[in-house]
Amino acid sequence: MTNAVGPRAVFGVVVPSTNTVVEHDYWKAGVDGVAFRAGSMHITDPAIADDRDFEALLVQIRASIDTAVRDVLTAEPDRLVMGMSAETFWGGVAGNAAFERRLRERTGLPVTTGAASCRAALKELGCRRIVVFSPYQPIADREVGRFFTEAGFDVAAITGLRCPTAMDIARVPDERLRDVVAELDAPDVDAVVQVGTNLSFVALAGELEAELGKPVIAINTATLWHALREHGIDDRFPDAGVLLREH
Repeated sequence: MTNAVGPRAVFGVVVPSTNTVVEHDYWKAGVDGVAFRAGSMHITDPAIADDRDFEALLVQIRASIDTAVRDVLTAEPDRLVMGMSAETFWGGVAGNAAFERRLRERTGLPVTTGAASCRAALKELGCRRIVVFSPYQPIADREVGRFFTEAGFDVAAITGLRCPTAMDIARVPDERLRDVVAELDAPDVDAVVQVGTNLSFVALAGELEAELGKPVIAINTATLWHALREHGIDDRFPDAGVLLREH
């Protein structure tokens, strides 16, 4: 339900308790009349140093997501936005659809997820051959690659930064991200895609788009864009990346 600071929409944003980037990116976008209320999934052990750790993190997310959703619903939001990405890619296209369906049935609200937002963004931009990078371990990168492949994209390469903890995702410097993009990009690649919502990449993605002459999609930009457009809000942002600037 709209309110004084969100007269156009209030989005409930569900994030892991370790995440410091999503809310920053959404508010910094400066969408006039749209407010964000976060619900936090409690993460007791943030270690993600290997595949086993990463699976344990997902167990924590699955155990706490209902409480986070319960809390965010007290603000009476108009839409639910998932400010975490790995779980939304798990199980491929069918897994994402089931995840969204459960949340819609649980809340009665429209739901925006990272996986579906990236798919919609790539289709909107007419991209087919992509490269992807993440802060994840191999077990999660396989699920990300599976989703994009099942969604009809040609995944030329995918790599993870192998961050040791969930908090370390937000500490990756721009220089490292530039190096990763340079390693992955190639003349026959239509777009570069970044996943992992605690990875601070929105501003750098815009710079790299100008330098590379192709879409560079930060997942936080994709989810915000998709949530706005699906909600009937068509504001354009001239200083943003191509998604929010032209689509």
